[in-house]
Amino acid sequence: METFDKKTTLLVMAAGLGSRFGGLKQLALLGPRRKTLLHYSIHDAVQAGFDKIVFVIRDSFAREFKEAVGQYAEERVETAYCFQDMDKLPGGLPPVQREKPWGTAHAIWSAREVINEPFAAINADDFYGADAFAKLHDFLARGEDDRCFGLAGYRLASTLSENGSVARGVCSMDESHHLTKITEMTKITRDGDCIRDMESGTELQPNDLVSMNFWGFHPFLFEEIERQFAVFYRDNALNPKSEIYIPFVVDEMLKQRRARVKVLDIDARWFGVTYKEDAGLVNKALEGFEASGLYSDL
Repeated sequence: METFDKKTTLLVMAAGLGSRFGGLKQLALLGPRRKTLLHYSIHDAVQAGFDKIVFVIRDSFAREFKEAVGQYAEERVETAYCFQDMDKLPGGLPPVQREKPWGTAHAIWSAREVINEPFAAINADDFYGADAFAKLHDFLARGEDDRCFGLAGYRLASTLSENGSVARGVCSMDESHHLTKITEMTKITRDGDCIRDMESGTELQPNDLVSMNFWGFHPFLFEEIERQFAVFYRDNALNPKSEIYIPFVVDEMLKQRRARVKVLDIDARWFGVTYKEDAGLVNKALEGFEASGLYSDL
């Protein structure tokens, strides 16, 4: 077994309000074991070797979150909590009236004071699979290039929904599997025997790699978010719905050659809950794990 010297952290973005789901979907109990999807992520992260888990949450549901999920993590690994405060902004910029949070880049920045090591970042309400955690952990723990980020690349066919079209970021890479760009396609669905983005008409392949926002970063990202947030704030302070997303930050870094991104080929199925109707498909998948004897120690 390969041994690693570098400590690694998993950052979990769990501050969302779940407006489309109709509640705190990061705390929705699913599957035959009646666990949240976060329980599965914590399990897989610990098994992969992550040394610490940092949850970015809201103060308004901190107690509920810690009782439902945090305690499970605390019993297994070093655990910390940070709050995504809409009034606490990079560079000490003044707060403005908002309808929505500032976005995933701001959520990650909120954990800057407790992370000093390579870290992965995930959404709280998605299932990523053990293979993804193992590959991201090993990529970060090797630490071969501190200017090279990692991205879990899922095979498109393993991320499609039976309920309709999906939006995915389709990865373009060079011969070394380094990311050159992510093309956002918003209406991907099966069209007969094909997979197609119905908006652009582009035909896609089942094994095309797509981003599901499972990233591997190094701490200098926090400074980069501060730098880019100043520009974003100048242009969007009066737009109460604007958000700065982490893929936008990474894309700008790629354009300026301030970082590279290695796309890791993930052999796992992704699924998540955006709408309440998604819960049925997720339950079915978790029942399949139960029948196979997976996660029996959850």
